[in-house]
Amino acid sequence: MFSRTESLKQYIKWYPVTAVLICIHIILVGLMEWFGSSQDTVTLIQFGALYDLPNLEPEAWRYFTAMFLHIGFAHLLFNCFALYVFAPPLERMLGKWRYALFYLVCGLAGNLVSAWFHQDYFVSAGASGAIYGIYAAYLYLAVFRKDIIDHQTKQVVLTIIGVGFIYSIVVPDIDIYAHLGGFLGGLAAMALIVLFIKRRTRRSA
Repeated sequence: MFSRTESLKQYIKWYPVTAVLICIHIILVGLMEWFGSSQDTVTLIQFGALYDLPNLEPEAWRYFTAMFLHIGFAHLLFNCFALYVFAPPLERMLGKWRYALFYLVCGLAGNLVSAWFHQDYFVSAGASGAIYGIYAAYLYLAVFRKDIIDHQTKQVVLTIIGVGFIYSIVVPDIDIYAHLGGFLGGLAAMALIVLFIKRRTRRSA
């Protein structure tokens, strides 16, 4: 399921939303580097990062924009690689519009949980919340729709989730709250999507 053997042209045609998301991430980091630095607090805030800083109240739209920004090239590369490899099957299963909504909901959930649980001042950005939502979707399908997710894919998903959360705890400056929020948001969103599809199928029958 996660073996990417498509050509670039096929990838863009079959997974347009994921392709656009990756391009947005790359372009925005490039712009931040052009106007300052993607690791500079001021530049990050100017481009829409989420934050909690003394005497500054973040605007509500930052809960959305922050999921498209990244702090440094390593952060960008890691998340774009995760999207490139793991997102396509979910986009094909859900359809591009439902998948796009799912992605945004997970990213929003990650940022909301991050802002809620942070006790100290912070500046946050990244697609990790949405990506962990994608992992959660596969986990949900592996548990409740075993006809869709085979055993080998389930093992891969469990390994990625386990390693990911351990990495989030061990490595400093990783926003584990965003990861957790996106993951829980992904489980909830996937459950609702499956329920919606089941009900629509029953009505059509």
